[in-house]
Amino acid sequence: MARVVDISVRHPKAKVSAASVRRVILALDRMKGYRCPAGSLSVVFLGDKETARLHDDFLGDPSVTDVITFVGEEHPAEPFAGEICVNVDQARRAAREHGVTLAAELRLYVAHGWLHLAGLRDGNRRESAAMRVGEAVATSHLDKLGAKLRVRD
Repeated sequence: MARVVDISVRHPKAKVSAASVRRVILALDRMKGYRCPAGSLSVVFLGDKETARLHDDFLGDPSVTDVITFVGEEHPAEPFAGEICVNVDQARRAAREHGVTLAAELRLYVAHGWLHLAGLRDGNRRESAAMRVGEAVATSHLDKLGAKLRVRD
């Protein structure tokens, strides 16, 4: 059975295609070497203010961040893999800095959150290095499948 992916765009200026987000998540689910838990998945696109509030409320850090991932529960009747919260404002700044499109940066953030659900962390130098490898593998995999985000900004 295909994963249920709920998408919410709560950023006032970004228009992210829900169908394209679903395609990216389902493509990541087919990637070899990493496994996100079974169950439905939620992807939320937010701005700086809401991301900083979540970061503070749940992680005790009021700073703005790019992605916050909440691991779900493996309930037998209705498993929930988790929620990926993506900061559109941070993605916009990073896209300009890295010379990429907003869609490409947002896709990277979605992959980053998915990799967190698959067990990767980035709390120290070694974990961050493993996350960068995972991101490169995910990006290459998505490119091969033509899985891109569609964004109007």
